[in-house]
Amino acid sequence: MPSPTSRNTAQATASDRFLPPILLLFIGSGCAALIYEIVWYQMLQLVIGLTTISLGLLLGSFMGGMCLGSIALSRLVTRGRHPLRVYACLELGIGLIGILELWLVPAVGAFYSDHAGGHDYLNIIARGVVAAVCLVPPTLLMGATLPAIARWVEMTPQGVSWLGLFYGGNIAGAVFGCLLAGFYLLRVHDMATTTYVAAGINFTVAALAWALASDKNAVAPREESSSWRQPKNPGAWAIYVSIALSGLTALGAEVIWTRLLSLLLGGTVYTFSIILAVFLFGLGIGSSAGSFASRTKISPRIALGICQLLLIAGVAWTSFNISHSLPHWPIDPALIGDIKNGAWYIFQLDLAVALWTILPAAVLWGASFPLALAAVAAPGQDPGQLVGGVYAANTVGAIFGSLFFSIASVPLWGTQTSQRILIGIAAISAFTVLGPMLFERRKTADGLAPVRGHALGVSVLLVITLIAAPLLGWTVSPGFWGAVAYGRFVATYQGTLMPDIIPEADVPQHDGTSNVYCTYTGEGLNGTVAVTVSTAGVRSFHSAGKVQASNDPHDMRLQRMLGHLSALSVNNPKSVLVVACGAGVTAGTFLTNPSVEKITICDIEPLVPKYVTPMFTKENYGITDNVINQNPRVIHTPSGDKTVTVVYDDGRHFIRTTKEKFDVITSDPIDPWVKGCAALNTIEYYTMCRDHLNPGGVMSLWIPFYESNDETAKSVLATFFQVYPKGILWSNDYTGDGYDAVLFGQPEGTKIDLDEWQTKLNSPAFATVKQSLAEAGFATLPDLMATYAGRAEDLQDWMKGAEINQDSNLRLQYLAGLSNNTYQGTAILRGILSHYKYPADMFSGSDALKQSVRQAIETPRRLQASNVDTSTTVAVASP
Repeated sequence: MPSPTSRNTAQATASDRFLPPILLLFIGSGCAALIYEIVWYQMLQLVIGLTTISLGLLLGSFMGGMCLGSIALSRLVTRGRHPLRVYACLELGIGLIGILELWLVPAVGAFYSDHAGGHDYLNIIARGVVAAVCLVPPTLLMGATLPAIARWVEMTPQGVSWLGLFYGGNIAGAVFGCLLAGFYLLRVHDMATTTYVAAGINFTVAALAWALASDKNAVAPREESSSWRQPKNPGAWAIYVSIALSGLTALGAEVIWTRLLSLLLGGTVYTFSIILAVFLFGLGIGSSAGSFASRTKISPRIALGICQLLLIAGVAWTSFNISHSLPHWPIDPALIGDIKNGAWYIFQLDLAVALWTILPAAVLWGASFPLALAAVAAPGQDPGQLVGGVYAANTVGAIFGSLFFSIASVPLWGTQTSQRILIGIAAISAFTVLGPMLFERRKTADGLAPVRGHALGVSVLLVITLIAAPLLGWTVSPGFWGAVAYGRFVATYQGTLMPDIIPEADVPQHDGTSNVYCTYTGEGLNGTVAVTVSTAGVRSFHSAGKVQASNDPHDMRLQRMLGHLSALSVNNPKSVLVVACGAGVTAGTFLTNPSVEKITICDIEPLVPKYVTPMFTKENYGITDNVINQNPRVIHTPSGDKTVTVVYDDGRHFIRTTKEKFDVITSDPIDPWVKGCAALNTIEYYTMCRDHLNPGGVMSLWIPFYESNDETAKSVLATFFQVYPKGILWSNDYTGDGYDAVLFGQPEGTKIDLDEWQTKLNSPAFATVKQSLAEAGFATLPDLMATYAGRAEDLQDWMKGAEINQDSNLRLQYLAGLSNNTYQGTAILRGILSHYKYPADMFSGSDALKQSVRQAIETPRRLQASNVDTSTTVAVASP
C-alpha cells in the first residue's frame, strides 16, 4: 500500500499539469475585473459625484471588498472543497452580480437623489453607503479568487512561485481589460455591452474551471491531509508590515503620478487608460520576476528588502522625469493631431512616455508581492490563508495610501512633499523587513546563537538606505509651472515662459516681448491650477494643462455672452446657478443685472473661488472676494444687493441632489475631452438642469470648437438639442474663424423682443450691463445679436448621424479624446453656417431695429465663413 507521502507526491505531479491552464483562467479573471472596475466607477461617479472624496469612497469600497474577500475565504470555505469548483462558483457569482449592477446602480442612485441632499459630512457618509452597497458584494468574490485557487498548490518554493505567477497572470489580464475597455468597448459600445462582455468572460472562466475540476486527475495536493496548521514564523510580522507599506506607496504613487502625467499628456480617458495599463504592466512583470526569484536560493526576505530599497530610486527617477525631463521633450501635438490617425500616433508617444517614466518603480512593487508570499510561507500552512493574509495586508496599505495621498497629502503639502513622503515610507519598509534580521537567533547545541550568514550584507543595505533616502528625497522638486499651465504644449511655448513664480505687480508690461510669468500655482483637492500674466497684460487661469479663462478680448466676449444673453432672455430673473466658476467673469455678469437677487456658484475645486477668481476682480466685479471668510455673503452693487453662495461640489452632483430651482443655469466646465467632463454634457444632465428651471428659465452652455472636430461638435449640439429642441447656437467668432460658442435653451422656446431689450439697455438700471457688454465688444444690441449662428430645427441635416452622449455611454469623452490635438474650428463653424436660416419668427420689435439686427447677423464676413455666395444671399435677405 502506498504511503501518504508517495500519494501526495503523485497528486502533486498530476496536479502540476493543471497549473498553466489555471494561469490562463486567471488572466481572463483579471481582464473581467478591470473592465468591471472601469464601468462601475463611471456608473457610480454619475451618482455620487466626480470629486476626489467620491473617488476615494469608490476606491475604498472596491479594494475594501477585495480585502475582506481575501481574508474571508479561508475562514468560511472548508478545506475539503475542491479549489477549482470554489473558484468556478466565485467567477459565476461575479458575472451574475456584474449584470445585476446595471439595474442596482440606477435604483440606488435614484434613492440617493431623493433622500441625500446637502454637502456636509452626512452626505459623505451617504455616498460611502452607496459605494459600499454597490461595490462590496462583487469585490468580496473577486478578492476570494486567488486564495481559493491557492489551495491547489503545495507550500513549496515552486508552489509559492506559482502563486506569484497566478497573481501576475491576473494583472496581465487586467492590463488587457484596461486597454480593451478604454480603447474599444466603451469607445464603440456602451456600459451595458461592456458589462456583458466582462460577464461573458466570467462565465467562460467558470465553465472551464468546472470542466477542469471534473477531470479525474484534478485532485489538489494535500487534499487528504488531516489539517493545515498555522505557521510558526515569529518574523512574519515584519513581512506583513513591509508589504502593507509597499501597497501604500504603490497606490500613493499612482495617485500622484496619474495627476501629474495627465497634465503633461492631456487628461483624456485614453491617457488614464494608458497610465493605468503601464502601471499594471509593470506590476505584472515584477510579479513574474519575483515569482521566479522565489524559486532560487536567494533569500526572499532580503530580496523583498532590496525591492523596497530600490523603490527609493524608482520614485526619484519618476519624479525627475516628470519635473525636469518630460516638459522639455520637443514634441508639438498640434503637428501630429491634424494628420490622418494623428490621435493614435500620439497614444503611442504617450505609451512610450508612461513606460519610460513609471515602469521601473511599478516592476519593483510587482515583485514585492510574490517575494512576501515566499518570505512568510511555511510548510503545512493553509495556502489560502497565506495568500489571503498577504493580499489583505497589501490591500489595506493600498487603501490607506490612495486615500491619504489624494485627500490629505497632496492638497495639504503638494506633490513635491508627497513624493518625498513616498521615499521615506519606502525606506521605512526596507528597514522593517531587513532590520530584524540583524537580531535573529537560531537554536544550537549551546542554546540560541546569532544568525551571521546575512549580517554583513543586511548591514550594508541598511546603510545604503540611510544614505539614499534623504539624498534622493532632496532631489525631488516641485517641477516647472509651465507643465501645469500649458500641459502637453509646454515645450512649444517654452521660450516665452519665465521660470520663476512672481507677484503680478512685478510682471513687466509692454516691454516688447511676449513673455509669460506665473503669479500663482496651487495643488488642490480635485485639481492643479495656475494663474499667469503676459507682458501684453493678458491674465489667464489654467487648469487641466491649458487656459480655461482669461481677460483676453476673445475670452471676455464669450464669458460676457454666456451671462448677459442668459439674463436678458428671462423676464426679471431672480436666481442664478453658475456651474464652474473659473475666472468668475460669467458669474460676475449677473451682479450687473438689477433683477438678480441670488447667485449660486458651484465649483469642484475650492482653490478656484478662493484664490484664482479674486485675481480677476476687475473683470468679475469681485464676485468671490473674501469668500474664504464669508460664504454666503451679500454684495452691494449699484443695481441692488445680491446674495452670493459658493458650493464646493461637481455641478452634476449638486444639480442631482439640490431641491432648488433657478431662473438661469449656466454651465462653463472644462473641455469635453477631459475625463469626467462628459457627465456634464449628457441627455440626463441636461434634463436634470431643465427640471431645475423655473418657468421661462434658460440653460446656457459653453462649447469649444477649437481642439475639436465635426464628430465631437455634432455630438454636443445634437445631445443638447434633444433636450432643448428649440435651442439656439451663438458663435463667438471675430472674423469668421471658428473658436467657441454658447448653446442656449429654453423649454418653451426663445422669443426676443428687441425693443424691450433695447429699452432695458438704455435704462439707468441697466447702465452697468450696457457697459459690461461694451467692454466685451458689444457696443450695440445688433452687435450682440450678430453672434447668432443657428437653431436646432435648422441644423438637423448637419447633425444627422451624430452620436448622442448619454449616461449609459459617455460617448463624448471618447470622441473628444480623439480630437483634443486637432484645430478644425473654422471648418466646424463653416459647416454650421452652411445651414444658416434667418430666424425671423424669433425676433419682434420695430422694423428699423429688426433690420439692423438682420444686417448685423448677415454680414459678408459671416456668410464667407460658410462658403455661401454673399451676393445671392444678401439679395435674398434684403427687405
